[in-house]
Amino acid sequence: MAWDLSVDLIKATVQLEQPLGDGTRTVGTGFLIESPTPDGKPRTVLVTAAHVLDRMPAISARIGYRVQGSDGGWRYDPQPLVIRDDARAPKWTRHPTRDIAAIVIKAPEEFARAAIPLSWLAEDETFNSVALGPGDEMMALGFPRGLSANQAGFPILRAGRVASYPLAPSDVFPTFLLDFSVFPGNSGGPVFMAEGARRRPGATEAREVQFVAGILTQQVELSGERLEIGIVTHARFVRETVAMIDGLMPAGLQTAAVPLVGSPAAAVGVHSEP
Repeated sequence: MAWDLSVDLIKATVQLEQPLGDGTRTVGTGFLIESPTPDGKPRTVLVTAAHVLDRMPAISARIGYRVQGSDGGWRYDPQPLVIRDDARAPKWTRHPTRDIAAIVIKAPEEFARAAIPLSWLAEDETFNSVALGPGDEMMALGFPRGLSANQAGFPILRAGRVASYPLAPSDVFPTFLLDFSVFPGNSGGPVFMAEGARRRPGATEAREVQFVAGILTQQVELSGERLEIGIVTHARFVRETVAMIDGLMPAGLQTAAVPLVGSPAAAVGVHSEP
């Protein structure tokens, strides 16, 4: 394929944070999508887990942009992002049944260019066409406990294997499990398959695949114990949330959330530090 999804998503993924006024802060992850307006004008949309923004009570948060200097070096350059109006009402669009939020932003030119096309997000047909199944390896980007890969503020790339079956259709199975450790700050990060990713152990096929499979929204907990399993919400619901910005209600939209039966889950996204 002509692009490297891993690198492109790293460039499009940002840290979101808001100081809470008591020496702590709330931290989550988001990524940028290129989604033109209905009349074709360029537009950048920030997508994250809805609970990340829910837990930011102030009018403005900070979005972690990165700036490259003339010498090729990078520096972290977070900027204010207005997420609520003067009455503290949310400015983002929230999916009615899934933990996904989208907000139109005015990004610096280099970040607007880094936003990934909406077409890179998977649909049910994508999963079926590549015979996606348990044991397949996926990657995830985020800022676990507010940590970044370096002082320039790039996200940390990690990998895990699909840990549930079946994965489709998404209207019946809106989430799937990924076997990797999830930490506060990971919420809202993209989960994807990229060229060169290893398929399930023992598989004979060697297909080149690149797509965003979903968004990390929860971690699995049972009786207060973290099971080191992440819950990924299908990319289809990201598509639906972005469509709702323009007042489009996708056909067949669920009217009630589908619980993860037998696996109590705790939402992640809050990171407190001195």
